[in-house]
Amino acid sequence: MADPANSSSKSNNNPALDPDSDQPDNPAHELAQFGAGCFWGVELAFQRLEGVVKTEVGYSQGHVPDPNYKLVCTGSTNHVEVVRVQFDPQVCPYTNLLSLFWTRHDPTSLNRQGGDVGAQYRSGIYYYNEKQAGLARESLEAKQLELKDKKVVTEILPAKRFFRAEEYHQQYLEKGGRFGDKQSAEKGCNDPIRCYG
Repeated sequence: MADPANSSSKSNNNPALDPDSDQPDNPAHELAQFGAGCFWGVELAFQRLEGVVKTEVGYSQGHVPDPNYKLVCTGSTNHVEVVRVQFDPQVCPYTNLLSLFWTRHDPTSLNRQGGDVGAQYRSGIYYYNEKQAGLARESLEAKQLELKDKKVVTEILPAKRFFRAEEYHQQYLEKGGRFGDKQSAEKGCNDPIRCYG
């Protein structure tokens, strides 16, 4: 017979709040998660970075398991649109990812990037280990010094469970988006990133 105390504690267990336990495809690689507004343009920027071996877009930091895009857009789940990056730290140190992250959005804009408004567009660095956490905090302090009086609102938290977004969101700009206007994901490409729905 099941222990009632045990079963009630299991019913309170929310998998959305668990740490992201996924592992990189290669044990020499690491994972990182970033939220910096709409995930399409951010993903393409990371795809172009030397040493990034895989990118996926999805939802994290919310309280609803298995969310979908429509639900996240209601603002009721507290999820962030994130890019999960798998990278080779021998080729691409974590600091390179952080440098790119800061260039891709306005970290002083609370719950919005440009015309995209809502908590799912907030700025966040979601770390997988204490080394990443320390480097993330150092980079935030440096960014705050650079921006002087403008307050950086980027959150730095442990990476929670990653829920992969719908397939049509994956590599969206590389595949051409709604208009079929493909953008290069070649390593080192410096073409301007055009974000469109």
